[in-house]
Amino acid sequence: MKIGAIDIGTNSMRLLVADYINGKIENRKKFINTTRIGQGVDKEGYINKEAIDRNIKALETFSDICKEEGCEKIYVMGTSALRDSKNKNEFIDLAKEKTGIDIEIISGVEESNLGFKGVLEGLNEKDNILVIDIGGGSTEFIIGNRKGISFAKSENVGALRMTEKFLKKDPIDNKEFEDMEVFIENTLKDTLEYIKSCNISYLVGIGGTITSLSAINQELEVYSMEKIHNSEICKKDIDIVLQSLKNMTLNDKKRLKGLQPKRADIITAGVKILDKIMEKLESQKIIVSEYDNLEGLICQKSKNMS
Repeated sequence: MKIGAIDIGTNSMRLLVADYINGKIENRKKFINTTRIGQGVDKEGYINKEAIDRNIKALETFSDICKEEGCEKIYVMGTSALRDSKNKNEFIDLAKEKTGIDIEIISGVEESNLGFKGVLEGLNEKDNILVIDIGGGSTEFIIGNRKGISFAKSENVGALRMTEKFLKKDPIDNKEFEDMEVFIENTLKDTLEYIKSCNISYLVGIGGTITSLSAINQELEVYSMEKIHNSEICKKDIDIVLQSLKNMTLNDKKRLKGLQPKRADIITAGVKILDKIMEKLESQKIIVSEYDNLEGLICQKSKNMS
């Protein structure tokens, strides 16, 4: 069965079109549009009109792609920004009116579970792993193995949220950057202390920050799911990239190999979140997964149907 899965994230909207055959995901195609539904939500509490219009238009485009690809089912989830916004129902109703698609807003824990399910689809690992999903509005932490999840936590620290809250100047101001670092550390402190006490084999990263970081690290001219999936990033490489990003202007970042220009303004905050997590966990490397909550959504929905 051909299925479309859409994630309306804080920073971007993503679509996965794939076949679900005998309990396996095959023939994956991914599409992304930087739609910024979360712009201003942290500060104002509402999705603004421009963001609503942008996202409805993107959803219509993705709906058309699903029809062209012959999808029999389309599943749509909304994450951090939609969870937090006071006018989420206005957007959900308009989306239903314009596309006929139902949007399901999922909790942080549900988002974590779907991300973990997706990662397991792309890994053969049997031991305990920590999955880190740095999104635009939040970061999810999930510990588990093939038997299930033992810990899941969502923290309101994300690449877009931190950029809007702290990084106002171009190039980045040292004081603003330090303030952001302190905030990230204080917010994640308890969660990271608990994770450090767990028996984890290794770290797996999903989401736009980590896949972009891998593409930058590999200096990819053209994004490749195959080259990103199961790639490794060392802590020392993260430190080098972060130092470079801090000193670059926004225009410099937009020309950086491996980085989508629309992600250039928020990448520094995203990389800093990862850097701080790895520092506190004393981890020297992270594995990158191109399988994430979209694959998880297809698996969950398809298994529920069968």
